[in-house]
Amino acid sequence: MLSGFKLFTKLLRWPIRLLVKYKIVPDNPLHALGVEPGRPLLYICHTESASDLATLRRVCQQLQLPDPLSKVQLGSQLLPRTLFLEQPHRLIGGRGKTRALQQGQQLLAAHLAQPELRAQLMPAAILWGRAPGKENSIKWLIGEAHSPNWLAKLLIVLISGRHTLVRLSKPVDLQQMAAQFGSAPETARKLLRMSRIHFYRQRLAATGPKLMQRNQLFNALLASPALKKAIADEAETKRISYQAAQQEARKLLQEIAADYRTSTLRFGDRILSWLWQKLYYGIKVKNADQLRELAQKGHEIVYVPCHRSHMDYLLLSYIIYHQGLVPPHIAAGINLNFWPAGTIFRRGGAFFIRRSFSGNKLYSAVFREYLSLLFIKGYAVKYYTEGGRSRTGRLLQPKTGMLAMTVQSMLRGIDRPVTLVPVYLGYEHVMEVNTYLSELQGSGKQKESVFGVLKAIRNLRDYGYGYVNFGEPISLNQYLSQQVPAWKSEINPLEAPKPQWLNPVTGKLSEQIMRHINQAAALNSINLIALCLLASDKHSLTRQELVQQLQAYLTLQQAAPYHANVSLPEQSAEQMLEHAAKMQKIMLTADSFGELVSLSPQQAVLMSYYRNNILHLFILPAILASAVLRQQRLSLTELQSLAEQLYSLLKHELFLQVPSLQHYIRQLVQQLQAQGLLIQDGEDYLAPPQHSREYMMLDLLAHNAEHTLQRYAMVFNLLRAHGPLPRPELEQQSHQLAQRLLTLHGINAPEYYDKNLFAGLSQALKLEGYCQSDQDNRLQATPALSRLAATVNLLLRSEVLQSIHSIMPEAATTQPGS
Repeated sequence: MLSGFKLFTKLLRWPIRLLVKYKIVPDNPLHALGVEPGRPLLYICHTESASDLATLRRVCQQLQLPDPLSKVQLGSQLLPRTLFLEQPHRLIGGRGKTRALQQGQQLLAAHLAQPELRAQLMPAAILWGRAPGKENSIKWLIGEAHSPNWLAKLLIVLISGRHTLVRLSKPVDLQQMAAQFGSAPETARKLLRMSRIHFYRQRLAATGPKLMQRNQLFNALLASPALKKAIADEAETKRISYQAAQQEARKLLQEIAADYRTSTLRFGDRILSWLWQKLYYGIKVKNADQLRELAQKGHEIVYVPCHRSHMDYLLLSYIIYHQGLVPPHIAAGINLNFWPAGTIFRRGGAFFIRRSFSGNKLYSAVFREYLSLLFIKGYAVKYYTEGGRSRTGRLLQPKTGMLAMTVQSMLRGIDRPVTLVPVYLGYEHVMEVNTYLSELQGSGKQKESVFGVLKAIRNLRDYGYGYVNFGEPISLNQYLSQQVPAWKSEINPLEAPKPQWLNPVTGKLSEQIMRHINQAAALNSINLIALCLLASDKHSLTRQELVQQLQAYLTLQQAAPYHANVSLPEQSAEQMLEHAAKMQKIMLTADSFGELVSLSPQQAVLMSYYRNNILHLFILPAILASAVLRQQRLSLTELQSLAEQLYSLLKHELFLQVPSLQHYIRQLVQQLQAQGLLIQDGEDYLAPPQHSREYMMLDLLAHNAEHTLQRYAMVFNLLRAHGPLPRPELEQQSHQLAQRLLTLHGINAPEYYDKNLFAGLSQALKLEGYCQSDQDNRLQATPALSRLAATVNLLLRSEVLQSIHSIMPEAATTQPGS
């Protein structure tokens, strides 16, 4: 019978080649999984299926691995290379037993007898179609059973063969297992039991839990005690019947809820694969292995990415799908619910959220219950803590609404660990970047529509590379236990409470998420070149100067890394320059003295967006450079003290986080000295000679902190000279002062138009004790602010500082709103 099975498997080779198209996860599995070519390799599969085995043979042939149908020599024994956990169901009756238990015992016994064998047993999961199925569906008909009969399997291959996932896992070391547990039947059973759990979790990670029918979902939500109470309150408040209020709640559910469909994901995968090939040279992904590990351990994953572009919705879900994981349900702004995009997004897993819940208690209750149900059922979820897209390229101050509802859902009692996964999304070209500056300058935000989509499609062009870097995960269970040790005592399965600690804890957590996003930043040719050219006079450098500055920044991040999760470009500095020229981000001109690289005025404004994506990685080196250039001689202790003063504010504005600031500053100083940008004289550090190449490079580095320091100086000096001031008036006057400085010094940077930066700074000053509220709730400076202002003033160019002092009296007498 076995020989017949082998023969049938071999005969399936050509039909499988025609009918099956598969994706192997992970990419480059031999390296990613640590498969050692010199050691015997065996496979373990879930079901003894000829179509599964024929597909695995193709995969092994592609990866140059041993044929799963062959035998393996272990000592004096010749054993089958592939173990099967289960037999498929029969059309009539049950199913037979496999020889997996006996084979497992044989393998363990062979390793006890000959420990030098050290064979590897690699789990191989073949997932057809990745459809989770519906609750209460007819399993045998649509092939949801784990071990379907031959007729159901034929239908599965015909319908879902073109959407097959082959998931290979890290091999088990059989010698290690035999040495630890022996070769008794109990050990073999444990091995098989572990394998069954492994395959179950892999299937769940790739497909997600079963989906509820839409009406079934609505009925379940409307029957929940919390929502029934909210409906009754709505009926009483509006003096309408309970049925009318319930109908209103159902309409809100129809507005909010996703209509998740696997067919839409499959179709979207084809379209997006074509689109990314048209738009990008490639999509670079970092740290995706930790996602698969979390899913394998049964975690509820909540993706919390930064928000740069509308492309984010599509790109992240596409990458997650291609990592072998189920795409999440996505919180999308109600502005995207326009025809036909709204229907497509909804079927792709989007659920829609209004910009504000205020004044609508029923909407708030409906949305909270819907989100809780997603978590309780085990669906992965994705939302943007910034609330909207960044117009400046910096991370926005986080909104805590969705995060608070996530914590409240945990207080309903979720039986799985919940893990937040921060995601850094980066682009070498953001398709909306041209509109961002005009919006900051006061033009209204354009409403999304089908005509806007068609216009965007017409303008699609080469966008360079895209970057998806997964940051360090945050275990929500552990975080709550650290912040609120007794949080589990407040769990209430019937209604999510809102404890007093909720707002402060979610506020701290949201900032931690943003720091983890910034720790996973992606350096690339465009943002690094922007960093260099925007720091230069007239936004122009010689080719040699630009290459040297790029190399200095790369070396700095390699030798004194901001964080291990930061990704560096694979290209050399010269290749980066050629790439930027090919993308038409820079201008190359030549004369008799050599080649110049420059930015046009329009390019300079747009490139500031990409510079701001990575400014946080270079702000502390830039401050050190400014300090040495302006103050001549400083010791390491003085440099560390200065950095510590400014770090208290920078960590709020740029979401900085380094394990030890003093150690990091020491690393930076050592590396700047190694590059010749700092010169040590005894215990002090000096700038290089003024006309040297190194002095110019240090000056370019220092310029990256200039705009930040200028804004700080404006706010500090206004508050000291004309305080106390109401907070809105301080922010308004600071913004007006910035506008004047723009004109006087030819500054053209998007962040100067962003009033939110001044609002965030005034909040940070109060949090860090640099100002306080008086009896009229006005902000007034503390003595600590005077010391900080003196430090910042010393770091500014004299002409800029003079302009600030000369404009201030005029700004101070200008009424808000003028």
